[in-house]
Amino acid sequence: MNRIFQQSSCLLARLGIAASALLSACGGKIATEAINVKPSYVGTVKATAYDGTTDDLLTAGLGKTGLTLALPAYVDPAHPSAAELRRAAIYNNYRAMLDMTAAGGYGTLYGPNVDAAGTVTTDEGKIAGTEYIAFSDDGTGAQNVTLMVQVPSTFDKANPCIITATSSGSRGIYGAISTGEWGLKKGCAVAYTDKGTGAAPHDLANDTVPLIDGTRSTSAAAGANAQFGAPLTGVELAAFNTASPNRFALKHAHSQRNPEKDWGKFTLQAVEFAFYVLNEQVGAISSDGINKIQSLTSANTIVIASSVSNGGGAAIAAAEQDTAGLIDGVAVSEPAVEMPASPGLTVKRGAATLAVFGRSLIDFTSYANLFQSCASLSATLAGTPFQASYATSLGLFAGNRCATLKAMGLLTATTTATQADEALQKLRDYGWEAESDALHASLSAFEVAPAVTVTFANALARSSVKDKLCGISFAATTAGGAVTTIVDTQLAQMFATGNGVPPQPVPNMQLINDNNPTGPLRALLSVSASSGTADFDADGALCLRNLLTGTDAASLALQTGLNETRRNGNLHGKPAIIVHGRADALLPVSHTSRPYYALNKLTEGAASKLSYIEVENAQHFDAFIGLPTVLPGYDTRYIPLHVYLNRALDAVYANLKSGTALPASQVVRTVPRGGTAGAAPAIAAANVPAIEAAPTTANAIGYAGGTVSIPD
Repeated sequence: MNRIFQQSSCLLARLGIAASALLSACGGKIATEAINVKPSYVGTVKATAYDGTTDDLLTAGLGKTGLTLALPAYVDPAHPSAAELRRAAIYNNYRAMLDMTAAGGYGTLYGPNVDAAGTVTTDEGKIAGTEYIAFSDDGTGAQNVTLMVQVPSTFDKANPCIITATSSGSRGIYGAISTGEWGLKKGCAVAYTDKGTGAAPHDLANDTVPLIDGTRSTSAAAGANAQFGAPLTGVELAAFNTASPNRFALKHAHSQRNPEKDWGKFTLQAVEFAFYVLNEQVGAISSDGINKIQSLTSANTIVIASSVSNGGGAAIAAAEQDTAGLIDGVAVSEPAVEMPASPGLTVKRGAATLAVFGRSLIDFTSYANLFQSCASLSATLAGTPFQASYATSLGLFAGNRCATLKAMGLLTATTTATQADEALQKLRDYGWEAESDALHASLSAFEVAPAVTVTFANALARSSVKDKLCGISFAATTAGGAVTTIVDTQLAQMFATGNGVPPQPVPNMQLINDNNPTGPLRALLSVSASSGTADFDADGALCLRNLLTGTDAASLALQTGLNETRRNGNLHGKPAIIVHGRADALLPVSHTSRPYYALNKLTEGAASKLSYIEVENAQHFDAFIGLPTVLPGYDTRYIPLHVYLNRALDAVYANLKSGTALPASQVVRTVPRGGTAGAAPAIAAANVPAIEAAPTTANAIGYAGGTVSIPD
C-alpha cells in the first residue's frame, strides 16, 4: 500500500508538471530539478527508432510468422550490415529460447501475437519504439559491457515500468529477447545487458574483433571500440599464433575479468541506463529550458529484475546488491545461483534428506563433464530422447570414457554396461533428480557439460587464451576434427549465430584437445594421453574437475574467482518468484533454486517475500521441445517453462501495482502431452495448469528451521 500511495503522490511529477515541492516529496529520492545526467560509465549512446512495420523492437520486422520461417538472406554474407546482424541476432536468440512449434504452444500460449493479457490475436506482434545501445566501461577501455534499453511506443510515463532481461547463458545483448517480450507488451522499458559475455570472438590469427553492433574490424582500427579483444601484447599474440594457429578467444572465457562476479552490477547499470534514456525521452524540461530533469525515478517506477538461466542468476545478484532501491521485485526462471560454500541448510524431497546439494555451477558441471557421457549408455535410459542415436554414433567413445573412469579409480564396475549404470547412479547421488535421467544422452551428444565447464573454468580462473587451461583451446575444425581456418561468412555472422560457448556446429567453433598425442584435435574425437583411447578427452575433464581442490596457481585462481560469485540470499524483502523445472539436468534444482529459497528464508526470516515454484515435466531447454525430428520424445515428455516465467512476471507486477498477494511456494503438477515421440498432440491449457494462489498440502513447499521441504 505504501508504494501505491507513493505512486499516486508522484503522479503529477511523472506527468512532467513538476514543482520543486512535488519533486522533493516523491520519496525524498529526487532533489529539486535534479538534472538528468548520463551515468559516468556509459559511453556513446546510439538511438534507433523502429516504426513497428518495416522493423521493430521484438521481431526485427519479421513478425510472429517470420520468426518461424527461414531467416532472410544477407545481401553480402561475408560482410553483413549491422541491421542484418541485428535482425539475425533477434531471430536466432528468440528461437534458441522457445519451442517455436504451434503444437508446442507458440502462437497460443506465448509468442508475439499473444498480447499482455494472454489473448491470442491475429496480429504479427511487431512493437514500435526506440532502442538505445552503449558500452559500459570502467575507464580502462577494456571492459565494454553492452547495455541496451528498448522503449516501446506504448510506454506510459504516467504508469512507468522497467524490467531487466540480462542475457541468458553466455549470449550477446539480444540473448534474453524472449524475456524482454513480456515487458514490451506491457508497455515497459526493457533494460538489457550482455553482462560481459557475448557471442562474437577475437580471431587471433587475423587479429579481428567484433564491434558493439556485431560488425568486425581489425583490432588496431577498433581500438577502445572493440566489443572484445583478448588482452595480449603484440609479442604474446604473435608467439601464440605461431605455436597455436587459427585459434579464437571468446569474451566470457578469456576476458580475464571473471565477469560473473559483476553480473549483478551490470544488471543494475542497465536499470540506471534505462532511467537515463527514459528521462531523456519523456522527462520534464528543467527551468533553464535546456536540460531534462529526473522525472522518472525508482520512487515512481515499477522495476522488476527478470531473465532466465545465467540471466536469472544475474537478476538475483542485482537484487541482492541493490543498496539504492532501484529494483522493486524479482521474477526469474531456472536461475544459476552460486550458493555459499557452507550455507547451513537442509534440503528434503518427500521423506528423503539430500546428501549433496547447493554445489556451485563449476562443481556440478565438471562432475557431469566426467560422468554424463558414460552414464548415457545405461540400459535404463533406453527410449529416452536421442539415447539410441547417441549409443550408435558415439557409443565407442562413451564406452572408452567408462573404461578410463574405471582406470582412474572413479568407477568400480568392470563392464561397460555396469559402469554406465554406476555413472548414472553417481549423478543421482550428486544431486540430479531421477526426472533428469531422460535428458543425459541428448545433453551429452550436444556437449553441454564440456562447453559450460571449459568456459566457466577459464572465466573464474581469469585464464588467458594463451594459457590453454587444461590443454583446451577454441578453433574451427574439419569433419575429422583437425584445426582449420573458419569459413569467412561464419565468422562474419557469429555475433548473430553464436551462443558464446563452443562447441557449436554453425558457426563452426569447437573445443580442441591440444594434448591429443598426435596433435591438436577436436576434443570430442580426441585421445587422452593417459589412456591411449578416444574417450572424449577424459584427461582434460579430470583436469577441469581437479581445479576445485588443487593447490597449483590455476586451481587457486579458480577457487578465488568462485568465491567472488557466491550469493548471500538477501533480497531485501523484495517480492520475488523463482520458477524452475524439476527435470532440469543442466542446472539441477537441488543445487540452485531449492537451496537458494532456503537460504533466503534463513537470511531474511519473516521479511522474506520469495515464492519458489517447482514445475513438474519441465527442463532447461524449451527450444529442444520444438525439435521433434531431431529430439523426438522431448515433445511427449516436457511442457514449456516459459509459460510459467510469464505467469511469474504477471504475479510480481500485480503485487507491485495492486497489492495482489503472491502465490505460495509450491510444486505445479503439469501434464505431459504424451502421444508418439516426435508427433505429440497439440498442447492445451490442461497441460499447463495455473500456479495456485493457495496450494494444497500435497503441493505446498515448506520451510522451517533452515530446511526446505519439497513434496514428491
